[in-house]
Amino acid sequence: MKTEVVAPKQQRSDHRLPLTNLDMLVPPIDLGCFFCYKKPYNQVDMVDALKTSLSQPEIHCNYKGVDFTEAAADVKLWELDFYNHDENIGGKFIPQKHHGVLAIQVTMLKCGGMVIACLFDHRVIDGYSINMFTTSWANMTRSQPPSLVPNFDRSNLKPRHSKHYTPSVTNMFLPLSKLPSPQCDPETDSDLNPPFINRMYYMEGDQIKRLQVLASENGITRSKVESFASFLWKITASFLEDSGHQGYICNIAVPVDGRRSLSEGEGVEKEKLMAARCGNVCSMPFQGIRAKDLVDKPLSSVANEVHDLSEKAATKEHFKQLIDWVEDQKPNMLISRPFALKEKAFSIMVSSGLRFSLLGNMDFGWGTPVLTSCHVPTSRMDCHVMPMPSSINENDWVVYMHLPKKQLDYIEAHAGHLFKPLTAGYLQRGLNPRISRI
Repeated sequence: MKTEVVAPKQQRSDHRLPLTNLDMLVPPIDLGCFFCYKKPYNQVDMVDALKTSLSQPEIHCNYKGVDFTEAAADVKLWELDFYNHDENIGGKFIPQKHHGVLAIQVTMLKCGGMVIACLFDHRVIDGYSINMFTTSWANMTRSQPPSLVPNFDRSNLKPRHSKHYTPSVTNMFLPLSKLPSPQCDPETDSDLNPPFINRMYYMEGDQIKRLQVLASENGITRSKVESFASFLWKITASFLEDSGHQGYICNIAVPVDGRRSLSEGEGVEKEKLMAARCGNVCSMPFQGIRAKDLVDKPLSSVANEVHDLSEKAATKEHFKQLIDWVEDQKPNMLISRPFALKEKAFSIMVSSGLRFSLLGNMDFGWGTPVLTSCHVPTSRMDCHVMPMPSSINENDWVVYMHLPKKQLDYIEAHAGHLFKPLTAGYLQRGLNPRISRI
């Protein structure tokens, strides 16, 4: 219906906030999220409240504000098909970001519900920081203080005077200036190349537990996320083998948050400051195994690989070395190595939104969302999978996937008992229109 710019109410002096060395690890890509609400309050009042509170949070810097789009859709919330994400969600509810670091769209639904969607510049914010921003925005709309006052202190993110890093760190990222020419066969690899598509699924709690049992052995219980990532790694390898990509290396990348590691041993106050750190504070460890070998491994063995991969990166020294290494790469733009080198290799990234508090804290004053998930533009060239908690059943997950279509079709054909399309029927379990008056 209209787009306007929402700017801060209080103008401060214009200033620059340089990217940190960990921000430099993220190429110029966008990352989005969206929240679906059912409460039938006055939609005009709801939108006005969102704009007023949005003028209070500040990422920084020149105070020109962000684009805020108001839209309306002639559809009811329980009729939305999230499975066909690009057609029904990405192309209609997610805003277009033409400048700045953030764009927002609020879409009012026929039933009185609402979809709030945000699109961020990933170079200035990671998933943890998105959680901080959106929950603080929700708090402000309810006239509550921010969930966390953002911290932009750089002291823990500066290189050491005597820089030091090992090959395990230098192998993780690659300067774009050194990116080799692609050597793939366009015909053979057409089913692995962009553009990718987006689909959404749900996983039932019992199926998640079964995966966890299969991924655990000898009295060692692997986490549900480790078990999930291990299964995806294996089925991706099977896809490569069955689609004629023999000899391919199958990579998995697992983002690791460094906030706790970087404050290790520096006291409670430092821990609190790092917990409020806004920006990118992630490493991207990865592991590559020949697809055929990966297919033959039991799930518990693959889960051990995933666990070790994350554990080795979750240390203070790892992040200090990473910061030191990036300093020596300036001014080069960097990219995660497995997504840069694609000769006879295919990579998938599995990140987790399960620890974020979006569902419980994203209350703008009209209740918590009935569904929340992330969004990746189809133009992005990295395979991205993210599970998040479901509000319909506390044991279920909502799983977002940004992958090649042929790979998604393969996953559905071979693991349809695990990944069930998140169509309108799933929401109807918790949104019976005759009862809840959506």
